[in-house]
Amino acid sequence: MLVLVACLRKLKVRSKQFCLILLDIDAGQGMVVLTDKNSSAFLLSRSSWSKLGSVSLKHVSVGPAGIWGVDQQNEVYKFVASDFVPTYGLELKHVDAGGQGQVIGVAKSDRIHCLTANKASSIKEIMHWSTSSVTDLLIYISCAPTGCWGVNAQQSIFFTVNLCLQSGSWNQVDGEAVNVEVGSDGNVFVVNRLGLLYERTGISDQVPQGTGWKKIEMSVKIKHASYDLGYLWLVTEEGFIVKCTK
Repeated sequence: MLVLVACLRKLKVRSKQFCLILLDIDAGQGMVVLTDKNSSAFLLSRSSWSKLGSVSLKHVSVGPAGIWGVDQQNEVYKFVASDFVPTYGLELKHVDAGGQGQVIGVAKSDRIHCLTANKASSIKEIMHWSTSSVTDLLIYISCAPTGCWGVNAQQSIFFTVNLCLQSGSWNQVDGEAVNVEVGSDGNVFVVNRLGLLYERTGISDQVPQGTGWKKIEMSVKIKHASYDLGYLWLVTEEGFIVKCTK
């Protein structure tokens, strides 16, 4: 069972249960999307989940670039009108649509690829992605207009202000995490291998990568976090969704 919960520092059940088992969740542009164990995509409308399109997807992302997804074969899809349409040119296991209109993707090789805003807004099916030659390949990435954050297979955390990921632009940040999420306003959250949740502190225009981490005390272990417009969306290890107000 998947439960939508609202919380302020403590978890408080406030609404109905949904018969979903979650794979992942993403928030951006005032929207929240997720995929379930059956590879179905859903969009949150008020307090209920509506099925999004007809394509089976293992991962979805929403942001200024729109709604994008990846299926089990690592084929990339863009949501157009009322359904997901395939794009061709690159296979990716993870995409993020949260930057300044561009889409960032992670290939099976863990190499990072970038689709510029002009190309991402096109309705053409064939997409031409550029490649980042980062020293440490990344398994997970999240972008905002303020920059991109990533995590590699060794759980190291990286940051770049260069949204098209040019060579040598990534800087390692202190700490360890299995995934990282940055909101459109630059707020950053990570989850580590122990299921603990942390928020990045000290972020400013002068220090966009921040200066430290603040642990957010939770009564349950967290698997994934996503943040947008003052709301923090969490997925627990038991498959619950927790909605928090920052």
